[in-house]
Amino acid sequence: MSAARIPVIGIIGGIGSGKTAVAEALGKLISVRRLDADVAGHRVLLDEKVKDALRKTFGDSIFDEQGEIVRSDLAKLVFGNQGAQQVARAKLEKIVHPEIRKILENQLEEIQYQQDCDVIILDAALMLEAGWSEVCDAIVYLDVPEAVRLQRVQQRGWSEQEFRKREASQLSLSEKQNRAEITISNATDLQSTANQLANWIKQNHSYEAMHH
Repeated sequence: MSAARIPVIGIIGGIGSGKTAVAEALGKLISVRRLDADVAGHRVLLDEKVKDALRKTFGDSIFDEQGEIVRSDLAKLVFGNQGAQQVARAKLEKIVHPEIRKILENQLEEIQYQQDCDVIILDAALMLEAGWSEVCDAIVYLDVPEAVRLQRVQQRGWSEQEFRKREASQLSLSEKQNRAEITISNATDLQSTANQLANWIKQNHSYEAMHH
């Protein structure tokens, strides 16, 4: 008999919608392993092959004296919706997305093999844009008013301009919401968001629900 697969749930939402906080709060309610595409993305930028490809594409200006990529300089080139930024972003994604995907797939395989959690949460800002949603059994959209999201990222030290540029670089919120199986509000109370999500997973996507 083959082992049951642990369900993979992707969490999406606008910038500052609290994806990571929700995943962490969920982990206090059910057994969760979280895959973080941002962490994988940072790891990829340390890879020599990737650095060579980025140097060929973007030149030396995005590197520091130690030969490491300065993420903020790279961000300036690729975030925003001007033509040049869109072209640069497409080039960047072509180089890094397959590498990030490899890392995520290896991590997924390892967790499936260990079978030590109820659900795997994929936390990836660009999940739909990168096509990673196909590894998910379901996608949850966190709905948060823009004013709240802006306030959250400003607390992290972002400017409103940075927020707008990044948001413009992603799929529209309505498109994200359309692609999700369920929408949960995360405007105020993190705990109630996590409770709703945990209940929904138990009913629809837990081991038990999937393997009656």
